[in-house]
Amino acid sequence: MTVASSSPPSPLPLRGAEGVTPRAGTRKARERGDGALAAVFIAPALLGFLVFLLWPTLRGIYLSFTRFNLLTPPEWVGLDNYDRLVHDPLFWDSLKVTVEYVVINIGVQTVSALAIAVLLQRLTQSAVLRGIVLTPYLMSNVVAGLVWLWILDNQLGIGNEILQSLGFDRIPFLADETWAIPTIALINVWRHVGYTALLLFAGLQAIPNDVYEAARVDGASEWRMFWRITMPLLRPVLAVVLIMTVIGSFQVFDTVAVTTAGGPANATNVLQYYIYGSAFGRFQFGYASAMSVALLVVLTAITVIQYRITRAGRTDLG
Repeated sequence: MTVASSSPPSPLPLRGAEGVTPRAGTRKARERGDGALAAVFIAPALLGFLVFLLWPTLRGIYLSFTRFNLLTPPEWVGLDNYDRLVHDPLFWDSLKVTVEYVVINIGVQTVSALAIAVLLQRLTQSAVLRGIVLTPYLMSNVVAGLVWLWILDNQLGIGNEILQSLGFDRIPFLADETWAIPTIALINVWRHVGYTALLLFAGLQAIPNDVYEAARVDGASEWRMFWRITMPLLRPVLAVVLIMTVIGSFQVFDTVAVTTAGGPANATNVLQYYIYGSAFGRFQFGYASAMSVALLVVLTAITVIQYRITRAGRTDLG
């Protein structure tokens, strides 16, 4: 009598040769596909970064150790350019003028932008008003400089005409050593304050309204809520905005170039304009590169100090 043997149980799904289940393999294949797609989208920006930022930076650092005038090959001179920089009174004067500009520009711009941002949030959130605030930023620095050059002209400018009609003396805003740098700083404040205000406004939008409602229930005034709630919670955004605006202010060039050309008597000869004059006016590209590297070091140090002092990487929002 033959006994029918029972059929063996169905085998469990076998893993692949590499110990990966088909589902896991599909996931990894999808991740590889996503990585390849991401690389395609990142490639143009990465290429631009390498060609227009990283390579010129490395080339400039190399040229800072050479004597180079575009007509002959670079000649290695070691630290001679940096030694000249340390003993160059015009370089230090340009740095002092730049710092004066940055202090005025950043101080006025930050306070004004913060006030505008708070008013936009607390009083109105009209898109039209936000567009009006941003309008000056849509104008190039060159155009803004030329417009204000005409407005503030000592002889024909409408600004001085208004001052004279009010009984004041005419002021040579861009032709006087005392007035020139503050005037240029305020011109750039006028152009950039709207953009800075919108950045801060975006930061204010991230603060929950519940915090303000709880403060109102406790009887807090608007002024107290501003210092106890708004400023602490806005700190990370404000810190990043300050870092961006300080770096941009140290690189001021075009407004000076079209209004005063570094004058009068080097009163507006900011560092970027001095670097430009050394490179393209006197063809001292090695020395100009050394000053550029020095500016890079200064900006790096300022950025690190700002980041640590303001704790830009931390937020008080839970």
